[in-house]
Amino acid sequence: MSSINDAMNSTMEKLREMVDVNAVVGQPINTPDGTVLIPVSKVIFGFASGGTDGTNIRFGAGSGAGVTIVPLAFVVISNGNIRMLYVEPPANTTLDKAVDMIPGIVDRFTKGSSKDEPVY
Repeated sequence: MSSINDAMNSTMEKLREMVDVNAVVGQPINTPDGTVLIPVSKVIFGFASGGTDGTNIRFGAGSGAGVTIVPLAFVVISNGNIRMLYVEPPANTTLDKAVDMIPGIVDRFTKGSSKDEPVY
């Protein structure tokens, strides 16, 4: 590496490799009885980088990152019904409220809605 920018770009690229959209809403899991489970998780990550890149000082850089993936729930689709199966009871945060809305949103898109009904 020849600059701090290179060190930061390298670390960010590694983060992109580790965290993708499937870490938040995972791939559907099909069970033998026809039930579909879709994992929903919360992703938390942090990043820090620093160094020196001067003419009278030798180049030095350091960077680090941490990622935590916390499973929240599963969207369960079975016999035409959609529901949430929580890993732990929701704490009523904005994220939990958004996750609670998933079955209703999926249901409206799969069954259709009238033009007068908003889809949210």
